[in-house]
Amino acid sequence: MDQQEAAQKVIDELMKKQKSKSKFYFNDLAKILGEKPRAAKKIVNKMIEDRQLEYWSSGSTTMYGLPGTGKQAAAEHED
Repeated sequence: MDQQEAAQKVIDELMKKQKSKSKFYFNDLAKILGEKPRAAKKIVNKMIEDRQLEYWSSGSTTMYGLPGTGKQAAAEHED
């Protein structure tokens, strides 16, 4: 699976689950990709670099989501 196919697979799955949750753990993304952690990390990092995904951190936990989704995204753009 090349980078574009993998990215589209992740985006499609996250869009399906968007109604119930907007942030996902790395292990969730690795499971979607069906890859081992090292290979999945390369794909996820490239998606972040390309702005297809974004990090979200609570300080102790890092999660991933589609840019501009979730309650936190709305609050971050308030002035």
